[in-house]
Amino acid sequence: MDLSSFDILAPDLPVVFCGINPSTRAAATGHNFGSASNRFWPVLHLSGFTPERIRAEEDRRLLAFGCGITAAVPRATRSAGELNGRELRDSGDGLRAKLEHFRPETIAFLGKAAYEAIAGGKVGWGPQPDRFCGAAVWILPNPSGLNRGFSLPDLVEAYAALRVACSASLTRWMTR
Repeated sequence: MDLSSFDILAPDLPVVFCGINPSTRAAATGHNFGSASNRFWPVLHLSGFTPERIRAEEDRRLLAFGCGITAAVPRATRSAGELNGRELRDSGDGLRAKLEHFRPETIAFLGKAAYEAIAGGKVGWGPQPDRFCGAAVWILPNPSGLNRGFSLPDLVEAYAALRVACSASLTRWMTR
């Protein structure tokens, strides 16, 4: 199965959210962030990216709000912990090709693992000093239900900071 078909991308999006890899649920249903415990869709709404909460089955609606979704590693797993370091490091070429083709303004990595492996070093949370394929880089906490190191308010605060930073681009996208 070609898991890149779960990408939700369009040229010149203001923001593309980059998960580590698709879940086995995404592979089975064809929709991103569909686990009942995943907080991605509530966080996007509560942080102001969407005017209402989108369901996973409606994930393609995200494009209307100037946002897309991709994954660093195309292999589906139950947990990102099932990926090895080489898969994460090697994912950079495929991700670069996608980003160079679609040219998003900002790429928001959901969790540090994929970007640290691709970039070859430790990173902090929030905006990063370096660009990736011409895009500004943000590191946001992973909204997976397996990641309980961040509360829902913590996630909303982090994602809202990105939304504020991209607000002019998001507004232009929605009014074009």
